[in-house]
Amino acid sequence: MFGFQQPQRNTGEILKKIFLSKTVLSRLLLINAIVFVVVGLINVFMFIAGMDSSGATTNPVVRLLALPSELSTLAVKPWTLFTYMFLHEAFFHAIVNLFMLYVGGIFFLEYLNEKKLLWTYILGGLMGALFFVLAFNIFPVFDSVKEHSVLLGASASGLAILIAIATYVPDYTIQLIFIGRVKLKYVAIAFVVIDILSLPYGNAGGHIGHLGGAFWGFIYAYYLRKGSDFYKVFDGLNIPNFGGKTRQAKFDTFRQENRRPMDDDAYNQKRAATQEEIDKILDKISKAGYDSLTKEEKELLFKSSKKG
Repeated sequence: MFGFQQPQRNTGEILKKIFLSKTVLSRLLLINAIVFVVVGLINVFMFIAGMDSSGATTNPVVRLLALPSELSTLAVKPWTLFTYMFLHEAFFHAIVNLFMLYVGGIFFLEYLNEKKLLWTYILGGLMGALFFVLAFNIFPVFDSVKEHSVLLGASASGLAILIAIATYVPDYTIQLIFIGRVKLKYVAIAFVVIDILSLPYGNAGGHIGHLGGAFWGFIYAYYLRKGSDFYKVFDGLNIPNFGGKTRQAKFDTFRQENRRPMDDDAYNQKRAATQEEIDKILDKISKAGYDSLTKEEKELLFKSSKKG
């Protein structure tokens, strides 16, 4: 909670922190925002020029980046499996998706690191694309619309992140306006149920994509809690950290060999920082239980207890 004397930030500072911080989450939000603005400017130009900009696929950027459900079209536009998850055309659609991504990402980064966030975004989006394409080519209800249907938006990726953290720390409690304190697992269940029940009432492709993202988020976090991290296969890839601190760096309590001994001030600073991390770990245990801790957090807690 914020204290009373916390300085108030203006809107510019808030937006700068959200979109321009050197973190994976900010970069994902920024890419989505830039693409949305580009698409919007093209729509404005088409309107002024008297061109038809009312259709969902008349914008050339949308035609280029949106994921088609028809297999023959997808075969010549395979990049859309990836690009669709950064594409928005409608303002409300973009705002809702970016808000969900931001909130889910904040929760996610409390317990897991930025690389896991990035891979969950990408693979959750790919799973949403797979669900969408398979559904439109398997179920007869989509035969009449398959040829012209496309998928766009970050909702599958955002929902993958939200469902992943809700599966990883299901008892984490959040405060919802008009509802009160609710465990994160119930919020996740509500999202999934709403998507399932909404299938017959429009935007079925979008809801199917959401379910694909949710499926990946659940599967990944379920096995991560059991000690299996699917993302280790990507460890050899050189993914930039965008200048943000990794979670592992926070818990580095070892002094390398041949390094000069710390003076009293440096030692006291390090000790205070370590104690602050321990306090955060204990607070996390009280909120979500011991099983919610990462391997590094458990190691730090164990070493601290031995020293004590």
